[in-house]
Amino acid sequence: MPKLVDHEERRAHIIDALLRAAASDGLHAVTMRSVAIEAGVSVRLVQYYFDTKEQLLLAALGRLAARMGERVRDRVRAAGSSTDPRGIVEAVLLEAVPTDDESRTFHLVYTEYAVLSVTDPALAGRSHLAAPDEMEGFLVAQLTAAQQAGDTDPRLDARQEAVVLLAVSAGLGLSVLLGQRTAEDATAVLRYHLGRLFPGGVKSESGPLR
Repeated sequence: MPKLVDHEERRAHIIDALLRAAASDGLHAVTMRSVAIEAGVSVRLVQYYFDTKEQLLLAALGRLAARMGERVRDRVRAAGSSTDPRGIVEAVLLEAVPTDDESRTFHLVYTEYAVLSVTDPALAGRSHLAAPDEMEGFLVAQLTAAQQAGDTDPRLDARQEAVVLLAVSAGLGLSVLLGQRTAEDATAVLRYHLGRLFPGGVKSESGPLR
């Protein structure tokens, strides 16, 4: 009796092969043939599941985003339900610092995809912005909760601060990828900034910050 084919498993196997190839040689160097070789399958089989390289790239990006979303949720759960907003914000932002092979692959491939999408019409669009947009909303909610609890200055603009936090964490993650600093150094910088944002509960009635 012939073995039933698990198409989702095959798709995942091919996508993982692309991610390994991209992490090793760079996303720009990835071809359908190189993915097939990495996966140990034929080019025809890769093309059966993905008509074009762009389709494969988008599928890989979706898989990465889903996995990193799981890692963020794991960090938040590990922080504990009783953790203050700063602890949750820190847990989320630290995921932007490449600390292991999986997170390094995610940030490397994601950065390369974002750069390629600027010049490649087939990759252009907002698909790579869905996760950052969702993260921004989450951070706004946490910062708002912190303001209501008196853990950070109520005069701050939660939306603007969330944007700054994401920019800081992304920049630190890139500096680790480039070898400019270690993951430990990047983590220390991030915690330093959070220490200024969460000084232990700043309350003021002097009006909005200018």
